[in-house]
Amino acid sequence: MDRHSDFNKQAIVHGGQIDWISSPANGVSRKMLDRIGGEVARATTIVRFDAGSSFAPHVHGGGEEFLVLEGIFQDEHGDYPAGSYIRNPPTSEHRPRSDQGCIILVKLWQFDPEDRQFVIQHKNSVEAFIDPLRKGVTIKPLYQDENETVRIENWKAEGEITLGSPGGAEYFLLEGSFTLNGEIFSRYSWLRLPDNQTVSVKVGVEEAVLWSKTGHLRSIHLPQD
Repeated sequence: MDRHSDFNKQAIVHGGQIDWISSPANGVSRKMLDRIGGEVARATTIVRFDAGSSFAPHVHGGGEEFLVLEGIFQDEHGDYPAGSYIRNPPTSEHRPRSDQGCIILVKLWQFDPEDRQFVIQHKNSVEAFIDPLRKGVTIKPLYQDENETVRIENWKAEGEITLGSPGGAEYFLLEGSFTLNGEIFSRYSWLRLPDNQTVSVKVGVEEAVLWSKTGHLRSIHLPQD
């Protein structure tokens, strides 16, 4: 499958407006944002677990990171409520499930192949600071290395915010709204910007909260045959 696979182009998906598609696991469905490959793929996906559903144990050859959006995600390593950010590096293994049901944002095969660092973080445990470069923006850092920066961003209501970064950028809207060139972004809308492209957006009448990831599109790692 090929979906938004040209990383030199801007990509937009309004995740709240597209249908759920069944996955190979019973009770697990998804909304695909970008994807290169079949069931083993470089992908960005919104995944929904019905109550009591699970995946079979599996190894993440290219690594997996996810943000819990609703409910509680579980595996043999712990229970992760909404707001949890997890990085399972390449070669890691687990058996995901959710007893009560959950929705997560998942990115696969987007790690440095040599990365072996596990990360378990919750957005409420991170202290916010004011972005020194963008007025009206506060930041909660979730992860940073030489390749990428991952954050929760809060944008002041009715502000004008500049987006973009060397190495590309992605923004996934958790709360509130904003407009770009007259197009309205609402909860679970996703925007990907290529290397060094910048845009200006207008925040809605309420504060907007987003998950952002920048710098990571310099190197594109794909599943190995």
